[in-house]
Amino acid sequence: MRTAITDNLSRFFTQPYPFYYKGKSLWIIAAILFVFSFVFNYFFQPFNVYHPEHKMSYLMISVIHSITPFVIILLFSVFSVSPETEERWTVLKEMLLLVILLFIVGIVQFLIRDIIYDNPDNWSWKYFFEEIRNTFLVGSLIAIILISLNFNRLNYWNKKRADELNLSSIKNNNQSDKKDVDDSGVDDSGVFIETQVKADDFKLKVDNLLFAKSEGNYIEFYLMDVRSVTDMTVNKFVKRLTLKDLESALKPFPEIIRTHRSYLVNLNQIMGVEGNAQGYKLRLKDYDGTVPVSRNMIGNFNNVMNGN
Repeated sequence: MRTAITDNLSRFFTQPYPFYYKGKSLWIIAAILFVFSFVFNYFFQPFNVYHPEHKMSYLMISVIHSITPFVIILLFSVFSVSPETEERWTVLKEMLLLVILLFIVGIVQFLIRDIIYDNPDNWSWKYFFEEIRNTFLVGSLIAIILISLNFNRLNYWNKKRADELNLSSIKNNNQSDKKDVDDSGVDDSGVFIETQVKADDFKLKVDNLLFAKSEGNYIEFYLMDVRSVTDMTVNKFVKRLTLKDLESALKPFPEIIRTHRSYLVNLNQIMGVEGNAQGYKLRLKDYDGTVPVSRNMIGNFNNVMNGN
């Protein structure tokens, strides 16, 4: 019983979760936190309210307490987070970040006590720990509600959209004529690809391409090697070039699209689509792993798959 619960919690915490702390998303999440915090503080008054020591109305106090997390969240925009961190963001990382945020908010709430309360003990350790404790009690409840609701919402809609995709529009290419193909998947009749190393320039048979993945300054190519109907393997080879240059070279082929910052995928090789909170996962022919479709690229992917 305990093992089952532990496994379920582990799966939940390691689930992909969108990274919101930049651009327009950052403003939206800050505004949502402000509204939730204000409503909770003003209408529910979760802690003892001693009006004689207030320097202003309780309405203004609630507004000030709610503005604090709003401003601190917006300050996250000054920090630069790598794309790899964003792509590997999980529910657990989201919660750990919120713990840090709540700790900072609690400290700020303590520092502004003199503005709000007429109390000679404002700068005591008692109120320091009390402000942090109260911030965690209120903030944790709000965070758990928001994360759970948002996770379930994204998971539901992405799974629903993935199930509704018109997979019959995928043109599975089952050609058995793969002459002149060597173990790398490159053949004499393919598209000429220029790399950053002149001696590594090559021709790529697009029909055989499953997907291409960017790894630093290199591209990993995953291609079908079809020796017979029952003998199909996936081969990988690496070339030095950028994904942008590869995407430009393959522009004449509409079946090759970018699904992620680091991936180009051959739509003709897709066998199925699975949804999760951060986007889609694509299952490809004879490939054991999956290829991601990021949240920002779901719209374009849906349009292409539905022939729009």
